[in-house]
Amino acid sequence: MTTDTLFLNRPGGRIAYDDTGSGPLVVCLPGLGDLRTEYRHLTPLLLDAGFRVVTVDLRGHGDSDATFTDHERPTVGDDVVALLGHLGAGPAHLIGTSFGAAAVTWAAAQAPRLVASTTLIGPFVRDVPVPAVKRLALRAMLAGPWGVAGWVGWYGKLWGDAPPADHDAHTAAIRTNLAQPGRLAAVRAMALSTCEAIDPRLDELTSRTLVVMGTADPDFDDPAAEARTIAGRMDGEVALIDGAGHYPHAEQPRAVGDALLRLLTADRTDA
Repeated sequence: MTTDTLFLNRPGGRIAYDDTGSGPLVVCLPGLGDLRTEYRHLTPLLLDAGFRVVTVDLRGHGDSDATFTDHERPTVGDDVVALLGHLGAGPAHLIGTSFGAAAVTWAAAQAPRLVASTTLIGPFVRDVPVPAVKRLALRAMLAGPWGVAGWVGWYGKLWGDAPPADHDAHTAAIRTNLAQPGRLAAVRAMALSTCEAIDPRLDELTSRTLVVMGTADPDFDDPAAEARTIAGRMDGEVALIDGAGHYPHAEQPRAVGDALLRLLTADRTDA
């Protein structure tokens, strides 16, 4: 396996990913507006536990092409299915954060034979009521020449009390990436998309499932209740990470890693 950036050809552009380690396959999708290095703190724990880890940039993000015109959640889910077919490594463990959680939900429902387990972190997989003023604020924030600064400011508010030590450097990398032509447009299109097609697929998942939620996630009025609602739909487990925000795997990778490895190793033992 290599740490070089690899690419998967898809209609409309290429999807970037990296591939490290050996063993059972784990595929990780980051959240909206983020980079695949979102998983930089969780990946070493998975590698040490004997897994092969593939982290993926969403279309229009990171090293993936900004030429795509379709940024709907099912389409990104189809990117995941195509990548699993391309890797050809047997049933994979899927992990998705926020918007990425919707994509792996779609993939797990669409291609159940290719998926061993599904982990959703801070997931947006169903449409929850959002005040009109918040929707308008999001639309305005991502519009015009101030869009990159607006997104970076929003991103900075999604964390709990203990962001990682390299948080500023990672945020700077996001800012630099989003300043490239076409990338903010991808973020805007994804942010304004809905979960209408994803919601019913929660009831179709047959893989072992886990919902990870930071108890201080500001994106949800009641993070614990949202986690339990989603897990109940999938007959899954819940891991609540005390004090963490929207990215618990970056804030508290050991706590998330412990919960995740219980799922992954149980699945491997059962197999």
